[in-house]
Amino acid sequence: MGRIFKTAEFTSWANDEGLEDTALILAVTEMDNGLIDAKLGGCVVKKRVPRLNQGKSSGFRTLIAFRSEDKAFYMFGFAKNERDNITKTEKAVLLELAKLLLSYNNTQLAKAIKDKELYEVIRNEPLT
Repeated sequence: MGRIFKTAEFTSWANDEGLEDTALILAVTEMDNGLIDAKLGGCVVKKRVPRLNQGKSSGFRTLIAFRSEDKAFYMFGFAKNERDNITKTEKAVLLELAKLLLSYNNTQLAKAIKDKELYEVIRNEPLT
């Protein structure tokens, strides 16, 4: 599994919703194993993530810039009961953002983390 990051905007939203990093780690693990809910193009995927102590059906949809076994960037999220999908404009913006984020080298990643533009999801122990 590669590194996992959250944008500052996603981090703020996830904190407000009580979405824990363990759910994000499990979602990336599933994606590394081929379980992707939808491919939106340009390495952007949609993945359902469950609410704490609930199932995916009442959970969240997340949009992630994803390159298997390399990097994953959580960019956008919403509750399934709040909206059905993203707009064409949002999709276009996310495709461009994904292209930029996936091009970052380690120096650029370190600067984005230092500047609090990105937050790295830290895995404390292996998940089974």
